[in-house]
Amino acid sequence: MHIKSLHLTNYRNYEDLSIRFDDKVNVFIGENAQGKTNLMESIYVLGFSKSHRTTKDKELIQWSKNYAKIEGSVLKRNREFPMEISITNKGKKAKLNHLEQRRLSDYIGALNIVMFAPEDLNLVKGSPQIRRRFIDMEIGQIQPVYIYHLGQYVKILKQRNHLLKQLQRKQQKEYTMLHVLTEQLIDHAAIIVEKRYLFLRDLQKWAEAIHKGISRGLENLRIDYDTTISANETYNRKELKEQFIDDFAKYEAKEIERGTTLIGPHRDDLIFYVNDKNVQTFGSQGQQRTTALSLKLAEIELIHQEIGDYPILLLDDVLSELDDYRQSHLLDTIEGKVQTFVSTTSVDGIDHTTLKKAEIFQVRAGEISR
Repeated sequence: MHIKSLHLTNYRNYEDLSIRFDDKVNVFIGENAQGKTNLMESIYVLGFSKSHRTTKDKELIQWSKNYAKIEGSVLKRNREFPMEISITNKGKKAKLNHLEQRRLSDYIGALNIVMFAPEDLNLVKGSPQIRRRFIDMEIGQIQPVYIYHLGQYVKILKQRNHLLKQLQRKQQKEYTMLHVLTEQLIDHAAIIVEKRYLFLRDLQKWAEAIHKGISRGLENLRIDYDTTISANETYNRKELKEQFIDDFAKYEAKEIERGTTLIGPHRDDLIFYVNDKNVQTFGSQGQQRTTALSLKLAEIELIHQEIGDYPILLLDDVLSELDDYRQSHLLDTIEGKVQTFVSTTSVDGIDHTTLKKAEIFQVRAGEISR
């Protein structure tokens, strides 16, 4: 899989940009605030229909303009097709093969992307929200139906939390609607947790082997899914649903007291262990970075396993954050098989054949030259 070309209109600091890419490695070099990350972000938005940097789509539209557009030509399994994201102040539209897609689950997954940026080094030591977003984005692009269940879960969760607030303030005394919403929430929660368990089982296989390689055989990586209900990876969907029913019944009084939903996949977390020690708490910075790198490289292999094609890899200003050994391991892994986009202020000091063969682009004030 690779992106053959990209066209940006009124996107961030790019008014009108057309660019063709090498099918192996493309490097964008420039000083900060020139547009390197904007270019990387546009590829991410083309794949996921939303940014990894902001939740406000309006910020993607160039100042004083009323719309932005990202168009790309993608080659996947020897078939070329166009993708398009249009953004206005009223919303956005996603097109695949020139046809507007009404549901995101019909669009996401056409272009598979793995991004590794400096903030991803916080995957291990950052907040649980970062880790939940990581797992949701990756499952979503190989199993688009997951996005549907996640969207429904979030929608019902908001309604349920609103009702719990009313019950807390005694503005509402009828519990029937709470039980209806709880039942609806459980239907989607059981599916989400089951799919997370299955995904992490496969991710563990790849990440464990990769981590062992990076650590020269000295470290073993284990990933645990920390769920808010009394369940584990052996539970099937039916058993998860039954456990949710039991646990929600136990927590109902406390949820009304606090005015919020206390259990469910929106509160779950991932725990990483290296040699049986919690990396978040006891790991060195080097171990935390190796864990994050292992997870990203495992994503690449897992997506290839699931769809039969390698995803696009975006390395946004991350090479400078890795030491020489981890840089080499990353570049060795992707060499010759993954179309990769690298943004950096300089490639000086990075001595690797992958970058020596790369297509180099200079980025300056929203202008790109070879």
